[in-house]
Amino acid sequence: MSGTDVGEELGARAAQARALALLRIRSRALAVAILPAAVAVVLFAADAQGHLAGPAWDAVRWTVLGVAVVVLLVTVLVAVSVARARPAMSPTVPVPEEGAPDLYRLVRDLADRLDVPAPSAVALTPDCDSWLEDRTHRALRKDPGAALRKGPGAALRKGPGASLPKGPEAPAEAADTAPVLVIGSPFLWWMRVAELRAVLAPVVAGTGPSAHPDIAAARRFVRGLDAAIADAAAPGRGPVRGAPLAFAGWVARLLLRACRGHAAEMERCVAAAASMRAQTVDYGLRIAAQEQVGLAYAGWDRLLTRVALPAWRMGRWPSRLDAGVVSALTELSRRDRLADGFALRLGERPACDLLEEPGAADEAASLLAARLFHGGPAESGPGWAPVDWQQYPDEVVDRKWRSEAARLHRVLDTLGVPRASAADPAVPTLARVMEHLSGPGGPGGPGEALAAGIGAAVAREEAGAPVHGGPEQGGPGRGGAADDPLDLWGPGPLPLFPLQPPRTGTELLADHVAAMVCCAAVDTAGAAPGLDWLDGPALLVGGERRADLAAPVLSLVEDGDPDPLLNWLAEVGVRSDKPVRLV
Repeated sequence: MSGTDVGEELGARAAQARALALLRIRSRALAVAILPAAVAVVLFAADAQGHLAGPAWDAVRWTVLGVAVVVLLVTVLVAVSVARARPAMSPTVPVPEEGAPDLYRLVRDLADRLDVPAPSAVALTPDCDSWLEDRTHRALRKDPGAALRKGPGAALRKGPGASLPKGPEAPAEAADTAPVLVIGSPFLWWMRVAELRAVLAPVVAGTGPSAHPDIAAARRFVRGLDAAIADAAAPGRGPVRGAPLAFAGWVARLLLRACRGHAAEMERCVAAAASMRAQTVDYGLRIAAQEQVGLAYAGWDRLLTRVALPAWRMGRWPSRLDAGVVSALTELSRRDRLADGFALRLGERPACDLLEEPGAADEAASLLAARLFHGGPAESGPGWAPVDWQQYPDEVVDRKWRSEAARLHRVLDTLGVPRASAADPAVPTLARVMEHLSGPGGPGGPGEALAAGIGAAVAREEAGAPVHGGPEQGGPGRGGAADDPLDLWGPGPLPLFPLQPPRTGTELLADHVAAMVCCAAVDTAGAAPGLDWLDGPALLVGGERRADLAAPVLSLVEDGDPDPLLNWLAEVGVRSDKPVRLV
C-alpha cells in the first residue's frame, strides 16, 4: 500500500470515528429522554410482582410516569422540529445534463477515475468556490425532469437538473442520495478544461466519504440541529407556535454546541481523505490550477466591487459578469508583467465550452450575483434591466455621473446656494460647486452641510427604490419568479452578502463632485464615459483614461483648496462656467 493510500485510509478512519462520536451524542440525548420512561416501567413492574408496595411508592410511580409522559412529549416535539426543519441550501443556478453534457461527462470521468460515486447533479454558484452539497432533505427535492422538459435554457433557472449516475444501469436511488456538485461560475470562464478537471478532482473525491452511512447520518444530524435553530429564530410567529419552536431551538443549540468540535474535525478529516485520493488525478496540474483559482478570485472581487456595484446602484445588472472576469484578468495580465504568462492560456479551450448555452448560464449567474450581493429583484423590470458591456458606458457610467450631478445641485438648491455667474444663471455649472466648497468658512462649514445633505438624499432614494425588492418587483427581495433559488433562505432581507459597508458623507460628496467634473469634461471638452475592467467607470480624454482626478477632488472637498482641480481642468480643457446637462 502506497503512502497516499495509507494517508487516505487514516483520514477516512478518523472521519468515521468523529462521525460515531456525533452519533453517540445523539444516542445519549435519546437515552436521557427515555430514562424517566424506563424508570417508570421498572417501578410498575416491581409493583406487579409485589415489590415496592405502599402509598408512598404509588405516589412515586405515578409521579415518575407523569414526568416520563411530559419528557416523551417534549422529545417528540424536538424530534419533529428537527426532522421538519428545512436545511439551508446555497443559492445556485441548476445545470441539467441536457444543458451541459460535456461537463457531466468530465465529472463522470473524474468519479470513475477516483472510484467514488458520481454527484447527483451539477449547479453553478456566482462565487469563486466549489463544494458538494447534500440536498436529500424532502423539502429540497423537486421534480428532476421538469427542467429538462422545458429545454436547457429554462433549466438553467428552474429545476435541480438531471441525475448523474456512474453508469446507465445505476439505480435512481443512488443518484438521489449523492450530493450535488456546486461549481464557481467564474472558474468555467477563466479556467481551461484541464485546469477545471484538476480543481474539481478533490471536490468530487468527497463523494466517497459522503456515501459512508455513519458520516451521512452524522451530517444529517448536525444539519437538522442547525436548521431547527434557524427555524426557531425566524420572525413572524405568534406565541402559540413560537414558544414550542423556541424551546426546540434551545435544545438543538445545546446539542449543536456539544457536536461542534466533532463536526469540524470530521469535515477536516473528510477533506484530507478526499485530497489524498485526488492526488492520483492530475496532481501536477493541480498546483498550477490553484494559482488560477486565486487569480480568478482577485478578478471576480475587483469586477464586483468596481464594475458591477455601480451598475447595480443605477438599476442595471451586467448580464455577462463571468465574461467580464476574463476581460478583467486579461487586462491585468496586460498591465502586470508577472501575469504575462497567463494570457498564453487563453488559446486553450475554456471550460465554459462544456456548456451548451454559456451565455444563458452567465446571465443566470449574473442575476443571482446581483441578488446575493446587492439585493435586486428576481426578474427584470422597468427599474432593474440587464446591460451588456458595450452599453455599459452610456447606460451606467454616463447616467451615474449625470444622476449624481443632478442630486448635487438639488442639495445645493435646498441649502440656498446661489447659482454661479453665467450667461444663464438658471443652468447648473461646475463653477457653482467649486465656489461653494472653496468659499468662506473652509470645508468644515459648507462641505459638511453639503455632505450631510447628499447622504440624506441618497438614503431617501435607496429606501424608496423598487430595485431593492419593493412590491413593484415582486416583494421584499423574494418572489417574482418560480423556483426562486433564494426561497429556501426564508423571508430575510437582501442582500445576503453585502459587498461594501455604507459610504460616509465625505465619500459620497467626493463621488458627486467627481461626477460633476466628468459631466463638465464630457459636455465642454469632448471627453467620453468609458469602462475600465479593473476600476469601473472611467473618464476617457482623447481615447485615453484619466485616472488622476481623485486627488484634486479630495483637495477641494477635504481642504477647500480649488487650485489642484483648476489646474486639472485647464490641462484637460474643461470650462467650469459652461452649463452641464443633467438628468
